[in-house]
Amino acid sequence: MPFGKYKGTLICDLPVYYLEWFARQGFPAGKLGVMLETIFVIKTNGLEQLLTPLKKARK
Repeated sequence: MPFGKYKGTLICDLPVYYLEWFARQGFPAGKLGVMLETIFVIKTNGLEQLLTPLKKARK
């Protein structure tokens, strides 16, 4: 995350309540907004297992 309370946190590690706040306020424009909205959909639909291979590849 490039700004705010969670600056430096991987987008896939952001808490759901923070993503819910963005959903209510509006996601930022551009690529960051698309990524935040995608992670929001993944997490709120119980699909976090999709992120496991990505997290392992990052290490």
